[in-house]
Amino acid sequence: MKQLDVSNIACVDVPATVHDVRATVYGVPVTADDVRIRPYGIGDDEALQQMSDRLSSESLYTRFFSGTPRIPEAYVRALQQLDHWDREAMVALLDGRMLGVAEYVRDRKAPWRAEIAVLITDPWQRHGLASRMVRYLAQLAERRGISEFDADVVLANRTAISAIRTGWPAVKPSNDGGSVHYRLPLPLAQAIPG
Repeated sequence: MKQLDVSNIACVDVPATVHDVRATVYGVPVTADDVRIRPYGIGDDEALQQMSDRLSSESLYTRFFSGTPRIPEAYVRALQQLDHWDREAMVALLDGRMLGVAEYVRDRKAPWRAEIAVLITDPWQRHGLASRMVRYLAQLAERRGISEFDADVVLANRTAISAIRTGWPAVKPSNDGGSVHYRLPLPLAQAIPG
């Protein structure tokens, strides 16, 4: 598997329709419009590991379904093996700091389907960044023959469940113990709010 060298890649400029998030970088106000999204690449491992510093134990639990204190090393290694076709990940960056990762992994037995997962740092949650990343990832997936996302969500992750209900109101989850499973049809169009 060949990793992308992203050291000189231009950032994807997806039109932002996100809530107004105010932060500062070097004392200059920034909003979600200043966030850039691009594919995960070979230079991103350190920024991914540093993301742990801005993730609560709750955020780590709702993404990894376990009580890990940091982003697991196995996850970092998995992202090093991206092929950018059957397994893709996008990152959201602001001033070199990783704010989020959205990824899909194609199902080998049902290649029209892919599992999707999103992880956003705590300060940027509930401001539309995850929705923006999912919209872009869905566009890539559709171009690659994927017509359905699978999503497993911990019941405690009310924000994700609400976003899925808004974006796919006709989809009914199946319960699986402490989580719910969704089958989310593509194309996404403008299904989820920004």
